[in-house]
Amino acid sequence: MKKLILFTLLIQCLSVFGQSNDRPNFVVVFCDDLGYGDIGAFGSPMIRTPNIDQMAAEGQKWTQFYVGDPVCTPSRAALLTGRYPIRSGMTSSERHVLFPDSANGLKQEEVTIAEVLKAEGYATAAVGKWHLGHLPEFLPQEQGFDSYFGIPYSNDMNNNGFFGEYSKNADDPNYFSEIDYFDVPLIENTTTIERPTDQTTITKRYTERAVQFIEKNKEKPFFLYLAHSMPHIPLFTSKAFKGRSKASLYVDVIEEVDWSVGQIIDALKVNNLDKNTIVVFTSDNGPWLLFKTHGGSAGPFRAGKGTTFEGGQRVPTVFWGPGIVKSGVINEMGSTLDLMNTFAALSGGKVPDDRKMDGYDLSKVLTQKADSPRKEFYYWAFAELHGYRTEQYKVHIKQRDPINYGQPTITLDKPELYDVRADISEKYDLADNFPEVVQTLLDKMEVHLKDVEGSTPDQLAERLPKE
Repeated sequence: MKKLILFTLLIQCLSVFGQSNDRPNFVVVFCDDLGYGDIGAFGSPMIRTPNIDQMAAEGQKWTQFYVGDPVCTPSRAALLTGRYPIRSGMTSSERHVLFPDSANGLKQEEVTIAEVLKAEGYATAAVGKWHLGHLPEFLPQEQGFDSYFGIPYSNDMNNNGFFGEYSKNADDPNYFSEIDYFDVPLIENTTTIERPTDQTTITKRYTERAVQFIEKNKEKPFFLYLAHSMPHIPLFTSKAFKGRSKASLYVDVIEEVDWSVGQIIDALKVNNLDKNTIVVFTSDNGPWLLFKTHGGSAGPFRAGKGTTFEGGQRVPTVFWGPGIVKSGVINEMGSTLDLMNTFAALSGGKVPDDRKMDGYDLSKVLTQKADSPRKEFYYWAFAELHGYRTEQYKVHIKQRDPINYGQPTITLDKPELYDVRADISEKYDLADNFPEVVQTLLDKMEVHLKDVEGSTPDQLAERLPKE
């Protein structure tokens, strides 16, 4: 009788706490072109993001978190592979990202987070914007994901020439407001189920699919990669959120993304998974400043998307996991490059040892608030090394135009040096004051450049033959 009672109590405990605590679930919410200053917890005085703010209060808010590249395709490759995109060929000086006429994508020889976790018995799903190759051999199910629901590239592509008017209409958030302007396919696994995608409901539908995946896999460990299409231009939001903020369409869009985050957290709580799940919220790069008030804000940082200034690659990031993550503000460096190593450490997975990796294991920072192992960061953009940072100093040797990053790279006449601890806005060039520091950083860059020699050739430049 006592044994029966004990067994019953054990079953009840398991039902309360959901899965066992052996291996946590992982959810990555990856926004598109969201700036550091677009979230309440990161300083926005206007945009209401109560769900993300609550995540930051209960989890860890990282103030010095970087993406591996300041534009879409290479940034996503860096997150999923734990490697600077120069190593995988997913960056290019010729074509900055993949397009609907691109012939290649992320090579199957690359190992993704999904593959590392799948080997450990995890269920895996990709929901949202992929942008690592739209042809069948490059879609998510060829990279370790059990399922896929989303758009294969940016929401402004296949735009029938409308975007030739970019600069002329950059002040008008409603100029590109018709979904028919953008012949973007919505794909389920490998099948196009809608074209053009109704982008007014896309955030809502991504969220529904994400919640369904969580509910379906609540009895086993899972990895959900939810890559929102928003707030990349063109901006779309559902009827429930249009005009809701009483501020701007951009704010409406962010507030719907925040609602989406709330739905994910609620689904985890309802299914007793919140104590055994880590949710990461971040962005693929900084704001698209060409579009001014409706292109987002980098907050106190210089420039935005497409640049290797802090506004281009330092992004708002929160790690949430009440049963795992020790709450607090982390004022040390981390990167999306580190997610593979971190997830592998927490799940018992194995990081590839047959290739050069660029990530660090942040698990002790999350669970113990230990010091971050990341003490440096290399700023790559368009297959060029633009800069390098230590804990205190950052050197620039190349830059891009802060507004129109599509202009050619500017090679500086002499390096610029910034103390990014004291001068987060990169206003005061200290190169003449500390020439020995400049030289030390330049020497490190030279070593790194030799280390990436022989990497995979450019995968973005080749185009499909014209029909």
